[in-house]
Amino acid sequence: MKPIALVILLSLTAGLAAAGDALAQTPPAAPAPAPAAATDAPPAPQTVAPTPLPETPAPAPSPVVTAPAAPAPAPAAATAPADLAAPKQDSAVAAPPLPAKRPDDRTLQRAAVPTAKDLFSHAELPSLGKAMAIGYYPRGCLQGGVELPTDGPNWQVMRLSRNRNWGHPELVRFLERFAPLAAKATGWKGILVGDMAQPRGGPLPFGHMSHQIGLDVDIWFMPMPDRKLSGDERENTSAINLVADDWKHVNPRTWSPADIAFIRTAAEQPEVERVLVNAAIKQELCKAETPTSKAWMSKVRPWYGHHDHIHVRLKCPPDSPNCRKQPPVPGDDGCAKKQLDYWFSDRVLHPKLKVGGPPPRALTMADLPPACQSVLAAPAKPVE
Repeated sequence: MKPIALVILLSLTAGLAAAGDALAQTPPAAPAPAPAAATDAPPAPQTVAPTPLPETPAPAPSPVVTAPAAPAPAPAAATAPADLAAPKQDSAVAAPPLPAKRPDDRTLQRAAVPTAKDLFSHAELPSLGKAMAIGYYPRGCLQGGVELPTDGPNWQVMRLSRNRNWGHPELVRFLERFAPLAAKATGWKGILVGDMAQPRGGPLPFGHMSHQIGLDVDIWFMPMPDRKLSGDERENTSAINLVADDWKHVNPRTWSPADIAFIRTAAEQPEVERVLVNAAIKQELCKAETPTSKAWMSKVRPWYGHHDHIHVRLKCPPDSPNCRKQPPVPGDDGCAKKQLDYWFSDRVLHPKLKVGGPPPRALTMADLPPACQSVLAAPAKPVE
């Protein structure tokens, strides 16, 4: 029995040794692959392709006992990048949710083109070059703009944070002449000046469709006080509304004969093309003025809003050949009942607003005169 037991013991020992050699020759588990570099190619929508292992020398051929694959590491925190955790090979992943509605190509093209109002609103100083109004009142720009001082003998500028007290030199000269004339005609200390144009004109980010070529200015229906307004007062004070709540008549508590003199003085200036007011104010002028007022009354035109300010528009200056003139006003006084009735109709006073649909397309540089590209790209003009 002893020789047989010895044979069995030697066989068991040899078997264990062979198994130990096989385990020792099994290659260790490969390290997790490094995150792939970012590319422009989108990920596969349904499955993740097997991730290749790092390039390492292949082990010498030998009998190998395959060890079971290690479980995939737990997913990283939600805030971690997805490629930090190596997914299981050949494992299916859920496709990312699709947007409810994919933007069409036209919408994407519009989003990629900067709007003209964004470009011009970031220009804090005027351009070099001879002062010129370029284009049309609601579609153009201003070269070599001039700043109206924020305080003058008979005026103060409001809403200084908007940086809209710029214009063609003709507009600045007009205000310097008009302010004392208006003060004398109304008995006011002076005028309060609202929006003119941006330093280089162009579309404004809010508030107006026009005021783009440096020839428009809003002047408030409010006397200038006999003191200098603070910055906070200039930002938060509101102009006086002269129109009643029904929007069909002037408000007798705010309307006065001084307002008629104010409007008339502006319209009588030879360089003025138009004076825009609310329709109720135009109607009141028609009641108060005589037929001999036709010359200046024809310039006073009703337009949307303008219940707390007049909008004065100058003619194209002779030195601005690229300024597009507005059609002249009709020769009548604009007081015909048919003309005024339109402004008090339901479709004007109570318009039906469209719900949904794409927003109006904003102007781009391609919509403006080509010269506006040069105005926007020009160096800034030093300002005294």
